[in-house]
Amino acid sequence: MVVMSSSADGRQRVITLDMEGVVTPEIWVAVAAEFGVDALRRTTRDEPDYQKLMDERIGICKEHGITLSGMQRVIAGLGVLDGAREFLDELRRRHPVVLLSDTFEQFADPFMDQLGRPHLLCHRLHVEDDRIISFTHRVDDPKRRAVEAYQGLNYHVTAMGDSFNDMGMLDAADAASFIHPPEGLTERFPHLPVCHDYAQALEWIETAAS
Repeated sequence: MVVMSSSADGRQRVITLDMEGVVTPEIWVAVAAEFGVDALRRTTRDEPDYQKLMDERIGICKEHGITLSGMQRVIAGLGVLDGAREFLDELRRRHPVVLLSDTFEQFADPFMDQLGRPHLLCHRLHVEDDRIISFTHRVDDPKRRAVEAYQGLNYHVTAMGDSFNDMGMLDAADAASFIHPPEGLTERFPHLPVCHDYAQALEWIETAAS
């Protein structure tokens, strides 16, 4: 049972987390390694324009004959990050938790089983003959919009992410922190605190709304 806690101003709290790099590995990096295509190693840590990044990825997959089913086989063999399930279990014991991710429904399912089926908001791929042809981007800046929607319901939102594409979510949140950030990101956004492991993250989350 979730024990609902409140922020200092009395609002109920919700915790929003990115998925890849926070509780799971980077899917495209694993796919790049499996198929030997280094160009697929680029993530939102490298290219903040998600539409541009996905257009590049779809083109690369077409060029190298990488199918959705082939990618799903790679993903099915991955585990979540060490300690991620325990972190989420403890966090969900204390607060409602939502994963806000730029992954896709067709990719995320194996991870959701391993993580105890957390609530995930993500995108959807369009596929023809086992080939990715496009994707549905629900709205512009969906992570920010999700945070603002929860705030519109009078929730205090505490957010954690690790990449450029998390900045809309982090900027909009009532409290925000990096977790597992890459080199260079914290220097560009020095105003955000940094958590290097799940123990630090849990400690920071508990004080973030005080």
